[in-house]
Amino acid sequence: MEVDHMHEVDAALLEASARYSFVLVPGLYDSGPEHWQSFWQNRHPFWLRIAQSNWNVPDIERWIGAIRRLLGRRSRPAILVGHSFGALASCCLATDRSHDIAGLMVVAPAEPSRFEAEDRVPDHALGVPAVVVASHTDPVMRFPRAVHWAGVWQAELVDLGEAGHINAEAGFGPWPYGLQVLRALVARIDAAAGGGAVPPEKAVPGFEP
Repeated sequence: MEVDHMHEVDAALLEASARYSFVLVPGLYDSGPEHWQSFWQNRHPFWLRIAQSNWNVPDIERWIGAIRRLLGRRSRPAILVGHSFGALASCCLATDRSHDIAGLMVVAPAEPSRFEAEDRVPDHALGVPAVVVASHTDPVMRFPRAVHWAGVWQAELVDLGEAGHINAEAGFGPWPYGLQVLRALVARIDAAAGGGAVPPEKAVPGFEP
């Protein structure tokens, strides 16, 4: 049954890729081959992924610039899927209004003050449909802070429980549930663009559209 459901999710995302550019924004040190971002990139042909020469220096403007370079060659509205430090950069770009950002999936966002980015990360609504996926045992951001930021950004919150940093070290490889969350976000984006409501069957269990 789960396999059949994932076929539906895959088909829905493939169909959506005709309307949106799906962009992976890794965090510090890039996402390795066992990270869910890399699994997703290998699973679907439509993924784009930012590139830069130095992944080891937490300079948020460098990350924002990498996203801008990628989107500068694309005409479709973009859905950014950012992890950790890359999640912060994705939020910054959404509010810059320099590119057409349709929505954001923010996974295990880093605490801005850890990287002296608190003056750059938006402290207001992002202005697009967004979801924050957070963990109670994330060493990079405490769960109450993730709840705070989800509220500030007016993003939906998905609580994964004790899930570490939601990365390869925490056991998040293929992470099919994350793709279900992404599909639900796409449904919200489509509904917002069309002025309609999200059909209940497109909502992810545990994810309130």
